[in-house]
Amino acid sequence: MIDSFRFNDLVNRMGTMRNEELKEIENLDREDIEEAPVGPDDVSRIAPWARQITIRGIIASFIIGIIYSVIVMKLNLTTGLVPNLNVSAALLGFVFIRTWTKLLGKAKIVSTPFTRQENTIIQTCAVACYSIAVGGGFGSYLLGLNRRTYEQAGIDTEGNTPDSTKEPGVGWMIAFLFVTSFVGLLALVPIRKIMIIDYKLTYPSGTATAVLINGFHTAKGDVMARKQVHGFMKFFSLSFLWAFFQWFYTAGDNCGFVQFPTFGLKAWKNSFYFDFSMTYVGAGMICSHLVNLSLLLGAVISWGIMWPLIGREKGEWFPANIPESSMKSLNGYKVFISIALILGDGLYNFVKVLYFTSTNIHATMKRKNLIPDNDKQLPIDDLRRNEVFTRESIPLWLACTGYILFSIISAVGIPLMFPQLKWYYVVFAYLLAPTLGFCNAYGAGLTDMNMAYNYGKVALFVLAALSGKNDGVVAGLVGCGLIKSIVSISSDLMHDFKTGHLTLTSPRSMLISQAIGTAIGCIVAPLTFFLFYKAFDVGNPDGNYKAPYAIIYRNMAILGVEGFSALPHHCLQLCYGFFAFAIAANLVRDLTPKKVGRWIPLPMAMAVPFIVGGYFAIDMCVGSLVVFAWHTINSSEAGLMVPAVASGLICGDGLWILPSSILALFKVRPPICMSFLTAK
Repeated sequence: MIDSFRFNDLVNRMGTMRNEELKEIENLDREDIEEAPVGPDDVSRIAPWARQITIRGIIASFIIGIIYSVIVMKLNLTTGLVPNLNVSAALLGFVFIRTWTKLLGKAKIVSTPFTRQENTIIQTCAVACYSIAVGGGFGSYLLGLNRRTYEQAGIDTEGNTPDSTKEPGVGWMIAFLFVTSFVGLLALVPIRKIMIIDYKLTYPSGTATAVLINGFHTAKGDVMARKQVHGFMKFFSLSFLWAFFQWFYTAGDNCGFVQFPTFGLKAWKNSFYFDFSMTYVGAGMICSHLVNLSLLLGAVISWGIMWPLIGREKGEWFPANIPESSMKSLNGYKVFISIALILGDGLYNFVKVLYFTSTNIHATMKRKNLIPDNDKQLPIDDLRRNEVFTRESIPLWLACTGYILFSIISAVGIPLMFPQLKWYYVVFAYLLAPTLGFCNAYGAGLTDMNMAYNYGKVALFVLAALSGKNDGVVAGLVGCGLIKSIVSISSDLMHDFKTGHLTLTSPRSMLISQAIGTAIGCIVAPLTFFLFYKAFDVGNPDGNYKAPYAIIYRNMAILGVEGFSALPHHCLQLCYGFFAFAIAANLVRDLTPKKVGRWIPLPMAMAVPFIVGGYFAIDMCVGSLVVFAWHTINSSEAGLMVPAVASGLICGDGLWILPSSILALFKVRPPICMSFLTAK
């Protein structure tokens, strides 16, 4: 779950920090946004908010949410990179309901017409569900509490005490998610009109989803949707069957196509190989070329150059007789240099977005003072959208009462689960949360960058330092999750409100569908996590499910407690260098001409392969190569079909996880081990 990205996650930027694509969305012509324009009678024909939420829609959302929870949990526990699946969720919602209505039609049963409002509700509910799996900390701050991560961080490390562990459990994880996830839903509800109508924030991801949904519900869009559905189903089936075929050859460790030494055995030992994962190929098709090339560059710098060179210094820079997983060995360099890149990139973008937000608010307020009757100059379609958005208001007293109630529950419940995090820290967090949430939501509306993880990391360092050596690690990790959850969910809700504003969907139904999806996700996400946790070797640095961000976040907390004494020899100097590189790379990208800046790598993307390896970067570059070739051959077809084909590859490969996990739980092993040896 990678930070400061709304790619929603890269971890929260993957898929949406595609610079050219974002600018295209932000500069959409009015004809593009209004693919299905608002006619004079459309407002009066819209179903009341209660009828926009349907049983069939909730069932479809539940199924989509489960499928995507499995997919993103796999990504969380392998690389931590999660592409943005919002558009795919809208497409799947359309597929589910259109298939359902056609089946009923063939049975001579009349069904309720499928509207863009219902499509929006399904997308909102499904995304809210799988977002809990993305941001719930299962691959980062919550998993960082377990015993295995504690041992990897070094049992002899000061501040990393045996009492700073808590083994994963379905009960406490569900309870923690319930008490932390709902507060964010109500934090910014009272100012939704200011953000969407008064400030006219673009929320590019929300706008893009609305364009897609509006396009589906037109005659032209129906033809387009059928093509996308056909492509999705075709590649979904192929991906699922390919994953099933591969399973037969994975009877032991380092077996199967995933370990195919594409570039030779020496390159394979340094993690350079194509592992035939359709999930990463599909993710590479969704992500920009810059993201994928940044990943590859990070893999080359780390596994191709740095780790072999530092490994030669064993016995000089670090002891030769300690386990490879120890933070005092080569693994320490991998983890802490990744942290330096993540912190440098996060700090730069944090300051940048805050500056951008403050200057934009100032300019907006100044402009409103000069033009007080701005709304009177709006086009008639915008006025109708504003009317729908405001006429079914959410009572202020309800939002405030709900926020206070959930805050009290959380302030009581969290210290009971984690005594290391004192109740007054929780209370202070909830007093500060609306302000932090506003800053994050405003910045996301301008840039599409969700900075929730950066707010969470600030809380992590502060709480770890304030709580002392005995309580600091747990307090920092839990506090990080608390702040991140509030700030992220409130920002995501504003994206959904923007989608609802453009599709004429009631804010009440949007809020309720978000709450339903969140409640489902709070149950589905921990169960999905335990499916992986029990069936696979999660957290093994040499296995397929490395969960790299668990060790990163735990070591961040240890740094907050004890400072730089946790670093191995010469690691601090290397961290300074990569921290400076991250800031310099961002400065060059922002200050140089576009033709230069577009080639500057993303430090956040570069950081991931430092720990995980280079294999998935090669897969994602293959996805980029497919997109490039497709656009070269037929650009118009590629623009239409790439999201559907990529979603099919991701979903087919991801869905195979369910039966393979069940087989693993029942100790059913594949019959063959395919591995590769040298000629000697």
